Amino acid sequence: MQGPAKGRDRRLFGGRAGALGDLAASPYRADRDRIASSPFFARLGGVTQVVSPGGAGLLVHNRLTHSIKVAQVGRAIAERLAAGPYAELLDRLGGCDPDVVEAAALAHDLGHPPFGHLGEQVLDRLARRQLGLPDGFEGNAQSYRIVTSTEIRKTATIGLDLTAAVRAAILKYPWTRRGHPEPHPRLLDPAPRGAAAPPGEPDSGSAKFGAYDTEAADLRQAREPFADRIAPWQQTVEASIMDTADDIAYAIHDVEDFHRVGVLQQGVVAAELTGWQRDAGQLRNLSDGALPGARRRPGAAIELLRRQLHRKDAWIADDDAFAAAVEQVRTELVDGLLAAPFDGSIEAEQYVAGFSARWTRRLVDAVTATAAPVNRSGHVLLAVPQWHEVQVLKLVHHRFVLERPDLALHQRGQARLLTMLVDALYAWLGDPDESDRLPQRLHDLVELAETELHPRTPERIARARARATIDFVAALTDGQAGALLDALTGRSGALWTDAFVL
Repeated sequence: MQGPAKGRDRRLFGGRAGALGDLAASPYRADRDRIASSPFFARLGGVTQVVSPGGAGLLVHNRLTHSIKVAQVGRAIAERLAAGPYAELLDRLGGCDPDVVEAAALAHDLGHPPFGHLGEQVLDRLARRQLGLPDGFEGNAQSYRIVTSTEIRKTATIGLDLTAAVRAAILKYPWTRRGHPEPHPRLLDPAPRGAAAPPGEPDSGSAKFGAYDTEAADLRQAREPFADRIAPWQQTVEASIMDTADDIAYAIHDVEDFHRVGVLQQGVVAAELTGWQRDAGQLRNLSDGALPGARRRPGAAIELLRRQLHRKDAWIADDDAFAAAVEQVRTELVDGLLAAPFDGSIEAEQYVAGFSARWTRRLVDAVTATAAPVNRSGHVLLAVPQWHEVQVLKLVHHRFVLERPDLALHQRGQARLLTMLVDALYAWLGDPDESDRLPQRLHDLVELAETELHPRTPERIARARARATIDFVAALTDGQAGALLDALTGRSGALWTDAFVL
């Protein structure tokens, strides 16, 4: 595989596999080990997937267990595709190595801040609107920043020094917010998933992106081996597998989690699915303007999803496949998993494990590859029936978990906590009488940001402090964020604590 492999194992800083601490001969396996042994990876055990680990304990997934499952599913997909009829195609597109996929899957959420997607939204808003950072904050870009820049060793900022193949596979969105590549993918019609601007902010650049401008050169170097094989804005094969595995894991384990804690109730889920099956004709006759007002009507949320799929993904949306997916989820979920409440027994755990195993195998076996994907798809994708099933499973999670008022109550408090924490730390950075007593990690991050923003001007120094503040907060666990704010506001009487590291 001399052609596709050329340059794939090149490291950002020119190092070689077999450096101190590497135990594996394969450079990609060494990358996997570097990620798994990083403190940034260990930290994910204390970071929200959907519900904070501090509020639900071992009953629900955190970012660490989610990442491990994505790696498990991603490796299974890669091994299946690399040994099957798609092997030659994947080789032409740049390669498909299971070690690369596994490493990227373990790394893909390293940059997620405290409180998951809510924290991501809050930090982006604060970074752009309050602190004046044009790139704001994005969890995927923060992951890439971690593996390329913010792992500080002695006087050098070398990241984890991963190979080009693994760094490229981490790039679920292989573009910056505005400038790279040219033309920028947000200008395509239709734009790739995530490349369009956020609703109501047409001039803010892409909603999702894989690297900040400070890491744009690293992104280009990681993508060099794939330059003549895939479109400049397209995921590598290995990134596409990781992205597909992420979707599969998310769709399945969130249903598991909220069955365990008793949030997903058979009655309300059954009413929604069977309501659409019974009244699909009537619901289709409602106008787009009238349908949101009927959201309490059983089946309305499913009909909204059907219309959204046609609007955003007309290339794959199919009404027959959608109806079959609703029936499949109703049979497996309503008449199966949710038929009996979870009571913590061995039998109940075995039933959940069986549900998860069946669905995971069903979806993994349905993954295919294509030489010419549409803009909103990668080279690796689910078959049409299973793609629709994943959308319906996600709808169940969104409708009956994410829209709950009790979850909204906690999230409003978490948003306020992060806002106050960023304000307090940024004020500390600007206090000339306290500059010598900053947490060392925060001091290091300021120095890193200042080296990225030459020449030194008052405006750039302020921007460096802003980026350092965001980097620092983003690297905390949920518990550390709360403990640190308690200390900064005088609410904590503890002086020495392992809740945060100064």
